[in-house]
Amino acid sequence: METSPTAQSVRAALAEVANPADAAQLQRYFKTGPGEYGEGDVFLGVRVPAVRAIVTRFRGLPVDEIDALLDDEVHEHRLAGLLLLVAAAPKQPELVAERYLAAVRRGRVDNWDLVDLSAPEALGEALVDGDRGVLDDLAASPVLWERRVAVLATFAFIRRGDASTTLALAARLLQDREDLMHKAVGWMLREVGKRVSRDALLGFLDAHAARMPRTMLSYATEHLTPEQRVAYRALR
Repeated sequence: METSPTAQSVRAALAEVANPADAAQLQRYFKTGPGEYGEGDVFLGVRVPAVRAIVTRFRGLPVDEIDALLDDEVHEHRLAGLLLLVAAAPKQPELVAERYLAAVRRGRVDNWDLVDLSAPEALGEALVDGDRGVLDDLAASPVLWERRVAVLATFAFIRRGDASTTLALAARLLQDREDLMHKAVGWMLREVGKRVSRDALLGFLDAHAARMPRTMLSYATEHLTPEQRVAYRALR
C-alpha cells in the first residue's frame, strides 16, 4: 500500500540530487561564516531549479509536514517548505499566510533567497484586500529578515498597480543600516516605477533621494535615464 508523502519524503528527494561541491559554493555565496548574515546555515548543494522540480512532485503536502521542513536546519529543506506554501497559497491564502508568518517569527525564513521567493505569494497575496498592519509590525522589527519580508510582500500589491504600501514602508526604512534592506527597498521602488507609475517613483525620489543610501538609490533609479540618475545622485 502506497503511503502518503511526508517531510521526510521531500528530504530524501533532495538528498538524491545534492552536490557537495555546490554545497560548498552556496555556503560561501550565502555568507554562512562567523559574523555573516547567514552564519551557521547548512546547505545540501541543490540549486533552486532542482528544488522547484522536486516541490512540483510534492504539491499538496499537508501543512504540518511543511512546517517540519520549515523547522529544519538545512537551507534547501526550508526552501522546499516555503515553495510548497507558495504552491498552496492560491487555494488556502489565509492558512498559508498564518503559517508563513509563524515561520517568519520563529526565525525560519532567514536568508534573502528564502524571503524573496516566498513573501509576495505566501504573505502579500493574502493582504491585497485585507489589513496590512502586520507589514508595519514587521518593518519595525529588529530582525533583518522580518523587515525584508515586509518590503518584499508589497510586490503582490505592486503587481496589481498599488504602490501605496511600498512607498510608505520605503519612507520608514530610509535609515535602515543593512545593505540587504537597501537593496530590497530600492528594488521595490524600481518596480513601482516600472509597473505602477513612473511619476510615483519620481515623486518619491524628489522627496527622499537626498537621504537615501547609495545602494538603495542605485537600485531605485536603474530604469531611469542616465541624466536622471546623475541628477538624483547629485542630491546626496
